Amino acid sequence: MNTPFLKSLAAAGLLLASMAARADAVDTLREFVRDVKSGKSAFSQVVTSPDGKKKKTSSGEFEFQRPNRFRFAYLKPFDQAIVADGQKVWIYDKDLNQASSRKMSAAIGATPAALLAGGDLDKDFDLKPQPDRNGLSWAQALPRSKDGQFQSIQIGFKGKQLAAIEIVDSFGQRSDLTFTDLQTNVAVDPAHFRFVPPAGADVLEQ
Repeated sequence: MNTPFLKSLAAAGLLLASMAARADAVDTLREFVRDVKSGKSAFSQVVTSPDGKKKKTSSGEFEFQRPNRFRFAYLKPFDQAIVADGQKVWIYDKDLNQASSRKMSAAIGATPAALLAGGDLDKDFDLKPQPDRNGLSWAQALPRSKDGQFQSIQIGFKGKQLAAIEIVDSFGQRSDLTFTDLQTNVAVDPAHFRFVPPAGADVLEQ
């Protein structure tokens, strides 16, 4: 027996098996966008400065209903909300009583929200499988537009379930979102995707 040959063959087999496993993450992402029409989950978010020295942690609740409706309700440390109603994306800060909005077409594009709202993945992103880590399989989504606000987005799955999103913006700031107790294709209250600025709120429409 040619031992070096067998070792090379075994190594090649392991490499192919690894590549096949990693390719599944891109397939899983496509299936998630295609088949999951609604969902809700708790989430936590850690934002790290470009130099890695400063971190901000927040948490809250997340809901979505395709197409183009989602809601991030930040509960800690501040009460804030990001709401997409199908036409506009609203950002509201309760403590400041300030709200701003942008048209959906301008706000989404090649952003993490497009992955959740049900955008055209292959039109907006270059998708690549990544090595497994932290018990998750990962797909990378690189925005095709060079003028966007994000350098890269990575989406982690536990089996077929969305578990994490890692975002690096154009300034090198990193945001890590972790989803827990995600329920998919469940009834979500349509009222959660409607935003009416509270009385007296400062409103900026872009």
